[in-house]
Amino acid sequence: MDPFSGRVAIITGGAGGIGMALARAFAARGAKLVLADLDEAALTRAASDLRADGATVHTVPTDVGERAQVEALADATFRHYGAAHVVCNNAGIALFGEMAQATHKDWEYTMRVNFWGVVHGVEAFVPRLLAQAQGGHIVNTASMAGLVGMRWLGIYCASKFAVVGLSEALNRELAPQGIGVSVLCPMIVETNINANSLRNRPAPLRNPDHTDAPPDIEAGTMVGSVIPPAEVGRRVVRAIDRKDLYVLTHPEQREILRRRARRQDQMFEPDTW
Repeated sequence: MDPFSGRVAIITGGAGGIGMALARAFAARGAKLVLADLDEAALTRAASDLRADGATVHTVPTDVGERAQVEALADATFRHYGAAHVVCNNAGIALFGEMAQATHKDWEYTMRVNFWGVVHGVEAFVPRLLAQAQGGHIVNTASMAGLVGMRWLGIYCASKFAVVGLSEALNRELAPQGIGVSVLCPMIVETNINANSLRNRPAPLRNPDHTDAPPDIEAGTMVGSVIPPAEVGRRVVRAIDRKDLYVLTHPEQREILRRRARRQDQMFEPDTW
C-alpha cells in the first residue's frame, strides 16, 4: 500500500505556488488534504480545483503569524479527520532590498511569517504527532537563501537560515520517535510570492511609503533557472519517501554550496588558522 494513502497532509500557504503543488503531489498519492492560507478566496478556488481532480480537501483560513490561528488549524484537522501525518509549514513571504535601508517593520513582517509561522506549526502539531504515535513527517519551507547569504535578501536570509537550523535540530530530536523532518531549500520557483508578499502585508506592519512595486534589483543578483512548482512537489514527495533532511531543487545549487564549504574549510589551513 502507498504510504501516503489515507494519510492526512496539512499545508500552510496551500492556496497557490509551492503549497498547491505539494497538495497535488500528495493527493496523487492518495493523501487527504488540509489547506491553510491567509487568502480565503484563493483557498476556495484551490480546494475546488483539487476536488475536481478527485482530492479530499478541507480548508482552514489561517494567518500563520498568529499562534492561536495555527493551534486552531491543528484542532480543526483532528476534529475533521481525527489524525495528522504530514505537516508542511510552507507559508512564506519575501521582501527585497538592502538591510541598511530596511525598517523595523520589514524585519517584523518577514520574521512573523517565515520564522514564527514555522515555529507555530511546530508548537501546534509536533506534540500531537508524538501523542498520536503514528509516525509522520514535518516539511519546513526555507530557501537556498537559508543556506547562503545573498545581497538584497538579507532579512529573508535571516528568516530562512533560522528555519534551516530549526529543522536540522528538530530532525535530531524526532528521528528516534519515528517522525521525519525535511527542510525545503529551493532557488527560484515560478510563483507569485513577490506580489502576494506585498498584497498580504498587515496594515500595522506596512511602511508609511508602502508601494506595490518592489525595489530595483541589480541584474544578475538572482541567478539560476526558474522551475515550475510541480517539480518542487515531486522532490518533496521523494524526500518524504526517503526521509531526506534536505530538499534541494536546482542542479546549480551544488557548486554554490561547495564554494561556501570551501571558504569555511580554508579557514583551517595552517597559514590562516
